[in-house]
Amino acid sequence: MATPALLRAVFDAAAEAMLLCSAEDDTVLLANPAAIALVPGLAPGGPLAEAPLPALVTAAAAGDDSFRSDHHHRFLYGMRRDLDAAHYAWYLRDHTDERDRTVALEAERARAAFLADAGRRLSASLHLRLVLRTTVELAVEHLADAAVVVLPPAKRQSGWIRLLPGHPVEEGTLAERNLADVPGLVEALDGFPPIPSRWLDPAQAPGWLFPAALGPIGALLVIPLPGNAEPAGALILARTGTRTFQEDDEALTRVFASRAGAALAAAGLYRDQVDVTEVLQADLLPPELPETEGFELAGSYQAASDVLRIGGDFYEVFGPSGASTDTMIALGDVCGTGPEAAVLTGKVRQTLRALRVVQAGPETMLRVLNQALTESGRSQRFVTLVVGSVSRAEQGRVRLELASGGHPPPLVLRTDGTVEEVPARGTLIGVLPKTTVHPATAELAPGELCLLYSDGLTEARGGPTGAEQFGEDRLRRALADCAGLPGAVTLERLRQLVSDWLHGGASDDIAMLAVRARTRPPLSLRGGGVPNQSPYLMTNRRADRRVRPRA
Repeated sequence: MATPALLRAVFDAAAEAMLLCSAEDDTVLLANPAAIALVPGLAPGGPLAEAPLPALVTAAAAGDDSFRSDHHHRFLYGMRRDLDAAHYAWYLRDHTDERDRTVALEAERARAAFLADAGRRLSASLHLRLVLRTTVELAVEHLADAAVVVLPPAKRQSGWIRLLPGHPVEEGTLAERNLADVPGLVEALDGFPPIPSRWLDPAQAPGWLFPAALGPIGALLVIPLPGNAEPAGALILARTGTRTFQEDDEALTRVFASRAGAALAAAGLYRDQVDVTEVLQADLLPPELPETEGFELAGSYQAASDVLRIGGDFYEVFGPSGASTDTMIALGDVCGTGPEAAVLTGKVRQTLRALRVVQAGPETMLRVLNQALTESGRSQRFVTLVVGSVSRAEQGRVRLELASGGHPPPLVLRTDGTVEEVPARGTLIGVLPKTTVHPATAELAPGELCLLYSDGLTEARGGPTGAEQFGEDRLRRALADCAGLPGAVTLERLRQLVSDWLHGGASDDIAMLAVRARTRPPLSLRGGGVPNQSPYLMTNRRADRRVRPRA
């Protein structure tokens, strides 16, 4: 049988902290060294109610079988076990390491969740102001009491955005000379490594940085926002009162700053690309049509890409130049769609403008343009094109001299609804060294219209099967139904019919240009003559004389 001395030795040698207590008067009979080391000041012989561990005293008084307690920076856990009718024991365990690991794991999960949310929100938009706003909002939500983002100076000015708790986001500009007022800001905007917050004196922060409403600043942190090969800006964080930035805070802020900087750089690059695109589009979009005397002009353009709004189809109008009183018109189609086609479209339009300055006629324009494209030394997409001159003729009529380079022939809509084809023919532009051009002349009586269009109109696929082309016959019937309508109304009606035919499907670029002779009032309204009878009614029966090829 084990002796009391042996049992005492085993009790003292146990690694787990233990207290042996009397069930009669709750006296601490024994406390092994592990228990005394865990709870300094604990000694056997005294009542449990006087133990230097308040959580133990409270649990014993309440008759609880366990307790948890933060004691002298340690996290302790206690369990009571009855041994016999006269004795019971308290087992004490130190769970500080487990608690610290749990806290660290939860903190890491919170940091990971914050960075994941930041990445999602920062990448949700390429709008620079929205990314700036998101940056300061995330910073105030998770990192500091107030945040400011300062952009690199441009033209001696820096843009900034600021967020204070309970206040709306503020924006403004700052003179470059004032950047040095904030310690570490100039270095951060130059892309130098972040300065530890303990080196920055919050008292040096200027009044314009954070207003007095924020309260006394306890800590200041200035972090670069790294961009694409150059800084995207700087992030300034402030904590009020006695709160400071720890090393973990600075490390998390640097990771956040790298993501915010990348988002700002992407948004800035997108803004620059949009600015360039808008400049280029301004010269590639269809021109405003001039006011003309004796006839009206109407245009319609629909690019295959709604994003770019430019493509391979175009129309152009040049007013009278020099000694010429004619108006020049052109409508063309560069093979393909998108930016590549738009680039060649711009070249073609610039060439036509230059030829107009030297008063070249339609045939000459096509031949020179073909020569310019074929002799460029590069593989070019081909172009189909109709070029014409519009002039006023006698008795309110309008004459069109048209030349075509592989383009669908223009259509003429008479006042009685008859649709005629202008027999202008020619080879593709930019394919063969020499081009063949067979021009034609068309005359319009008042109220009659000539339509120039690209093949995206007739080749639009849709209808009941979704694959049937709109076709020339359907176009002619639709155009015939527009007799007597203004040019702009006619083009809008055709555009709507094709849109309905597509049922929302994709289509090629579509360009249309209409020339319509202005309608003259009846003779009865102009004085004399027989009402409702016009000399132009006779000419409608002689279409073969008014639309004819030229030798």
